[in-house]
Amino acid sequence: MSTLLSDNSQKQKVTNSKVPKTVDILGVPLGYGASMAGVDMGPAALRVARLNQRIAELGYEVRDLGDLHLERAQATPQTGNKLKYLREIMAACAELAKKVEEILSAGELPLVLGGDHSIAIGSLSGFASYCRQQNETPGLIWFDAHADMNQPETTPSGNIHGMPLAALLGYGASELLSIGGFNPKLNAEFCVHVGARDIDRGERELIGKLGIRFITMREIDERGMSACIDEAIAIASRASGGYAVTFDVDALDPGDAPGSGTLVRGGLTYREAHLAMEKIAEAGGMRSLEVVEINTALDVNNKTAELGVELILSALGKTIL
Repeated sequence: MSTLLSDNSQKQKVTNSKVPKTVDILGVPLGYGASMAGVDMGPAALRVARLNQRIAELGYEVRDLGDLHLERAQATPQTGNKLKYLREIMAACAELAKKVEEILSAGELPLVLGGDHSIAIGSLSGFASYCRQQNETPGLIWFDAHADMNQPETTPSGNIHGMPLAALLGYGASELLSIGGFNPKLNAEFCVHVGARDIDRGERELIGKLGIRFITMREIDERGMSACIDEAIAIASRASGGYAVTFDVDALDPGDAPGSGTLVRGGLTYREAHLAMEKIAEAGGMRSLEVVEINTALDVNNKTAELGVELILSALGKTIL
């Protein structure tokens, strides 16, 4: 279903000609990877905040593909399970990977709405598969308070939303690594993580082993967001196929984004986040966008979803002037 403004005079111009003119929205209301209920309503909350209409106002054609059909859980994981809801998450990610690859093959921009961050295994596998078919390499900018680089042997919770970046880089459960039919999906050389401030011991070891660039909150405090996001874009732009952007709302400070189940004090400010998205739009290398971990049960008057929509618009080229 397309969402277009009837009055073309009210449309703002898409600011970068490299960005596809059609945005395909796909909701993934999956919450099995997290520990708190409510994140599965994230796609609905973003749509309630008039996401479709506001993207159309920027001059894009918008196709809303609805929500991915998800398997129902057959049983509740036992205490101590190191891969909770593995089967259900695998099925969702495998289907999501196909959908994202199809959107990219049609020359359109996938906008994936989470759901918890375990869905990145699917969305980024789809992006990587598309790049592979084009004989290109995929890049990545990952915004998050957490590293999301745990493995079954290091996870303190068993929640798969703490494992997707490790899996995409080739570390973790074989079932997750096999999604898309090849492994690894990403090369750490073309990936950068922005906003970390809560990292587990096992994750630190893997980060050091891979040499993936982490721009932590301390570095953002010291250098400023402008310099940090310029570096992030430069790293991801080394990939010949452009880069995906995945944004976990817990990267934001809880004062601006209370609606997440994994809040950590001291996150990105409202303006820092917008500046990052605005610079990504100006650079023109983004090929896929994802926003995850909006928990409606914890949000206040849809505040976090509203901010999520605003950041999406900035990433798609909305400017102050």
